[in-house]
Amino acid sequence: MAEDGWVFPKGELMKGKKGLVMGVANDKSIAWGIASQLAAQGAEMAFSYLGESLLRRVEPLATSIGVKHLIECDVTSDDSMDAAFAKLKDIYGEIDFVIHSVAFANKNELQGSFVENTTREGFLLALNVSAFSFVDVSRRAAELMPNGGSLVTLTYLGAERVIPNYNTMGVAKAALEASTRYIARDLGPKGIRVNAISAGAMRTLSLAGISGGRGLHAKSGQFSLMKQETSMEGVAGAALWLASDLGFSTTGEVVHVDAGFHVVGLPEDLEA
Repeated sequence: MAEDGWVFPKGELMKGKKGLVMGVANDKSIAWGIASQLAAQGAEMAFSYLGESLLRRVEPLATSIGVKHLIECDVTSDDSMDAAFAKLKDIYGEIDFVIHSVAFANKNELQGSFVENTTREGFLLALNVSAFSFVDVSRRAAELMPNGGSLVTLTYLGAERVIPNYNTMGVAKAALEASTRYIARDLGPKGIRVNAISAGAMRTLSLAGISGGRGLHAKSGQFSLMKQETSMEGVAGAALWLASDLGFSTTGEVVHVDAGFHVVGLPEDLEA
């Protein structure tokens, strides 16, 4: 059991598998929950980080689950990506999985009108960090996966449905989901599976950056089919399935892990 109460089953599903987890920011990060579950199943992994302040937050988390390698990586810089994946190759030679949980949009564009608040610079930045980075990571990771492997990214329902204030990030996530399918097409013949997990609203830094994020989190649980919040164990379990050999023959998918919120048209408590 993790310090925050999460319970991750232990085992050997990932024994002998090595990879990279991108996007651990603190102990509430989805990437951190996934990394904890993979570690509990025997995976070896490196974490990426950006900047010294983030390193100070991530380092103790890494140590707590036996992660020995922290790699600085700026997904907007080709030079940084070159150096990061060169270091990853030096450490492991070959890898089996990558967890990509990287996204960003300017906070002042995650509120109000999409049309009025979206700038060219902000739009391109969101697409670059949140969608193109997965394309770039996939190309580089594939070179380290001669025997196949698994690439998993994180998305959200705002890619498919209009979510208040999600705005530019929704467009970026839509591009990410489409990219997932095209990457899966290209890398499938190499035995590399490529999937996305569409996690429900959770208490993360990403949600905190969206205007009205707290209310979105509450409503998501209230209106879900299971009448509960999305659990970290559920999201991490889906990632374990996709990253491990259990995920054979699954590729090009967007897997919803949101207690059934994504299928709801109208909530039951609306007045007739």
